[in-house]
Amino acid sequence: MAQLRQDYAQFQQRGAEIIVVGPENARAFADYWQKQALPFIGLPDPKASVLKLYGQEVNLFKLGRMPAQVIVDREGLARFVHYGHSMADIPANEELLELLDQLNQTATA
Repeated sequence: MAQLRQDYAQFQQRGAEIIVVGPENARAFADYWQKQALPFIGLPDPKASVLKLYGQEVNLFKLGRMPAQVIVDREGLARFVHYGHSMADIPANEELLELLDQLNQTATA
């Protein structure tokens, strides 16, 4: 999440909103968000409801819920999905920002 916080303004400039979905309960999630002063939306998902909708993997041998990044357009269509195979398997912000630029160009064409 530190990676997303670092470039949050660049995501906003592209009309994107970051929503982080996590396995914690609402109280634990709110406490973490407040302590870290995260500028984007955090959604607790302790029953894995959102996880199941997007097909995110849970692997108990690799510390639980694997990372996933999804770019959803304004019509609600998933335009990019990356399912991580480890906790470190996360696309660089530059890659995500470039994809947003491409989507924005397509939307205005």
